[in-house]
Amino acid sequence: MTVLRLARSELKRMTAGLMPKLTILALTMVPLLYGAVYLYANWDPYGNLDNLDAALVVEDAGATTSEGTRLEAGAKVAESLVDGNVFHWIPVATTQEADQGVSSGDYAFALKIPEDFSANLVSPGSFDSASQAMLNVTTNDANNYLLSTIVDKLTTAVHSTVATEVGEETANQLLTGFGTIHSQMVKAADGAGHLADGVADLRDGAATLHDGTSALSSGAGELYAGQVKLRDGASQLTDGAGQLSSGLSTLKEKTATLPTDSQTLAAGAAQVAAGNAQLNAKVQDVAAQVDAADQGLRARVVESNSRLMAEGILTQEQADRIVADLDAAAGSSPVAAARTKIQADAAQIQQLAAGAEAVSTGAAQLAAGTPALRDAVSQASSGADQLHTGAAALATGGQAALDGAGRLAEGARQVDDGAARLSDGTVTAADGSRTLADEIGKGAGQVPNPDDAQKSNLSRVMADPVAVSNVSQAKAESYGAGLAPFFLTLALWIGIFMLVQAMRPITQRALASNAPSWKIAVGGWLPFLAVSVVQASLLTLVVNLALGLNPAHPVLMWLFMLAAATAFSAIIQGVVALLGSPGKLVVLILLVLQLVSSGGTFPWQTTPQPLHAAHEILPMGYVVTGMRHLIYGADLSMIAPTVLGLAGYTALGLAMSTLAVRRNKYWTLKTLKPEIAV
Repeated sequence: MTVLRLARSELKRMTAGLMPKLTILALTMVPLLYGAVYLYANWDPYGNLDNLDAALVVEDAGATTSEGTRLEAGAKVAESLVDGNVFHWIPVATTQEADQGVSSGDYAFALKIPEDFSANLVSPGSFDSASQAMLNVTTNDANNYLLSTIVDKLTTAVHSTVATEVGEETANQLLTGFGTIHSQMVKAADGAGHLADGVADLRDGAATLHDGTSALSSGAGELYAGQVKLRDGASQLTDGAGQLSSGLSTLKEKTATLPTDSQTLAAGAAQVAAGNAQLNAKVQDVAAQVDAADQGLRARVVESNSRLMAEGILTQEQADRIVADLDAAAGSSPVAAARTKIQADAAQIQQLAAGAEAVSTGAAQLAAGTPALRDAVSQASSGADQLHTGAAALATGGQAALDGAGRLAEGARQVDDGAARLSDGTVTAADGSRTLADEIGKGAGQVPNPDDAQKSNLSRVMADPVAVSNVSQAKAESYGAGLAPFFLTLALWIGIFMLVQAMRPITQRALASNAPSWKIAVGGWLPFLAVSVVQASLLTLVVNLALGLNPAHPVLMWLFMLAAATAFSAIIQGVVALLGSPGKLVVLILLVLQLVSSGGTFPWQTTPQPLHAAHEILPMGYVVTGMRHLIYGADLSMIAPTVLGLAGYTALGLAMSTLAVRRNKYWTLKTLKPEIAV
C-alpha cells in the first residue's frame, strides 16, 4: 500500500456523501472565518473614531499677552479638534454635564479646557506667576479599556501642538529680547567708552586736585605758623599797647600845665632875647668903636707920615716901616688883645642874641603849640587805650584764628589724603572703566541679534527642539496589516486543529496492513496537509484581494503560509496520533502557550521570563516574524532559516506520527474500549 493510496483512501472516505463534503468545506473555511473576519473587523479602527461621541467643554476665558494681543487658546484648540474630525465632538456647556455623560456612557470621554487655560499659557512671560496650562480629560474604562490609550495619544498630540505654538511665541519674544539686549549693550558699550573717557579726565583732574590740595595743605601749615606768630605778636602788641597807654596817661598828666608853663617860658625867653639884643648892640657898638679908634689911629699915623714925608722928614721907607711897626704893635698890644677879646665876645653875644631870639621864637611857637600837643597827648592816650583794647581783642581773635588755622591745616591734610586716594582710585577706575567698555563691547558681540528670519527659525527649533525622524525599514500600512501576521498564523493553527475533530490521524485499515510505519504515518498526514494547504491558500487569497493587505512579497508570503501549514499540520496530526483524544487538549495548550509567547501583539521580550522558552521552542513565533518580513518588505535573510526550522517541525510531527503507528499496530483493551473519546 503506497502513501498516496492511503491518503486518497482517507480523502475519499471524507467526501463520500454530502455531509462529509460540507464538513470538509466548513473545516476549510474555519481559518478564513477566524482570520479574515477578525482582520476585517479590526482593519482600520482608528479611521472610524469619528463615530465615537466625545464631550468638549470650553471654559477658557482668554488672556492678554505682554504685547497687548488677545489670546483665545481654548477656542483655537476646540476649533482645531472639531476641524480634525478625529472624534465626533459634541460641545457641552458645563463640566458636570460632561462628567455625567461619560459616567452614563453617552460620551466615550470628555475633554475639558479650563477657564485659566490661556492665562496659564501666557504666564511664562512673568517669572513670578508662571503656571502650566492644563487639559482635563475624563475617561471611563467601563466604556472601553483601550479608549483611554487612544485618548492619551490624542491629548498628547494636542498638548504637543499647543506647547509648540506657545513655545514658539515665547521663544520669539525671548529672541526679540536678545536683540533688545544686544542693542542696549551696544549703547552701554558706547556709554562705557564715554565713561572711560570721563574717568580719564577725572583721573587727570584728581591729579591736579591732589597737587592743589598738597599746596593747600602746605599753605594751611604756613597759615597756622603765621597765626602762631600773629598770636604771639598780638600778645606783644597787647603788652606794648598797655605800656604805651600807661605812659601816655602819665604824659597826659605831666603835660597838663605845659601850655601855661610854655607861655611863661615864651615870655621869659622874649625878655632874655630882648636883653641879649640890647647887650649885643652895646657890645657891637664898643667893638665898632674900638675898630674905629684903631683905624683912626692908623689913619692919623699914615696921615702924619704923609705930612712928614711931605715935609721931608721921613722917607717912604721909614713911613712904611712906621706903619708896619704900628700894625705889628697893634697886633701884640693889650689894646689889640682887648679888641680881639671884645670882637670874640661880641660874636658870642651876637650868637647868644640870635639864639635867645630863636629861643624866644621857639618858646612862642611852643607856647602856641602846647595846647595842641596837650590835646594830641590826650588823644594819643585815648588811642593807646583803644589800641590796648583792640590788641587784647586781636590777641583773643588770634587764638581763635590759630585754632581755626589748626583745624584748617588738619582739614587740608585730610583733604590732601582724600585727594591722594581719589587720584589713586581714579587711576584704577580709569583702567576699570576702559576694561568695562571693552568687555561690554565684547559681550554685545556675543549676545545674539537675530533678524526676523533667524528668529522665526530659532523660535521653531526652541519650541520643538527635538524632532523625530522616523526611518521605517518596514511599515504596516494599517492597524489590520499590523495584526495580520499574528492572526493569519493563529487562524492557520486553529483551522488545522479543527481538522482533527472530523479527520482521523491514522486509519484503522492502514494499521491493519503490512505497510511500513512511516508510510502509514505519511499517508495519515497527507489529508491534513491537503486541507491545510487549501485553508492557507484561500486565507491568503481573501486577505490579499478582499481586505487589501498588499504584502510586499505576495508569492513568497503564500509559499511561506504553505510551509507553516505543512509544519502545523504535521505537529497537530502527530500529537493527536500519538496521544489520542488527550492529544487534542495538548494541541489546545500549545495554542494557548503560543498565543502569549509568539509576540503577535506586544514584543515577546515583554512577556514573563518562563514564556521566553515557549517562544524559543514553539513554531508560531517564528512564523509570525517571517510573515512580518514578507508582508512589510523587511530583510528576507531570516526566511530561509525559518523555512528550514518549519521543515524540522514537520519532521518532528511525522516522527511522532510514525511512533504512534508503531505503537497502535498492537491492539489492547484500551484500543477496543478507550477510557475517553473526544
